[in-house]
Amino acid sequence: MRMLSITALVASAVVLAGCANMSEEQQRGTTRGALIGAGAGAVIGAMTDGGRGAVQGAAIGAGVGAVGGHIWSTRMEEQRRQMEESTRGTGVEVTRTPDNQLKLYIPSDVSFPVGRADIQPNFRPILDNFAQGMVRNPQARVTIVGHTDSTGTDAINNPLSVNRAASVRDYMVARGVPVSSVSIDGRGAREPIATNATAEGRARNRRVEIFMAETAR
Repeated sequence: MRMLSITALVASAVVLAGCANMSEEQQRGTTRGALIGAGAGAVIGAMTDGGRGAVQGAAIGAGVGAVGGHIWSTRMEEQRRQMEESTRGTGVEVTRTPDNQLKLYIPSDVSFPVGRADIQPNFRPILDNFAQGMVRNPQARVTIVGHTDSTGTDAINNPLSVNRAASVRDYMVARGVPVSSVSIDGRGAREPIATNATAEGRARNRRVEIFMAETAR
């Protein structure tokens, strides 16, 4: 009973610290992850160092679990470094998200011609490197999201954004990435990251975002 109390207290502290900027769905995942991680950590700690080990183990476990079920492994860190190196100077942004996903922001001048879903030649080496990392990490899953600017109608933009995401998926699958590891989505013009009132803003909004996550098992 005492171990359960320790687990709950530590998990609660981690959840409260990590949920400030999360959506409701992310918070639910964080809570589940924290409780699972804290419980496992407490058990391991108790076996190795009694009560003090339980507290420390719960804290470590909660910290690992409190990311919506995603973990940041050495393979994820290696993939991040490789992608940063291979995309340097291209305009592609490589980041680690708060919920432990590797995110690639690929602007339109790198990824696709205007109004088309054909992958441009300078986009292919980036996808080649990314696919190689996916093949080396069978635990990883990828979500590809296509976006457009507000030019044109939803009837044009929505399928175009999906087709762009599908083109990226098909390219990676052709290079050995299991199709079951990849999901796609198209958001059309619904999620701009810049103003659509300027050419520069519209260029930023025409983009593909790739999210890679490794799930705790």
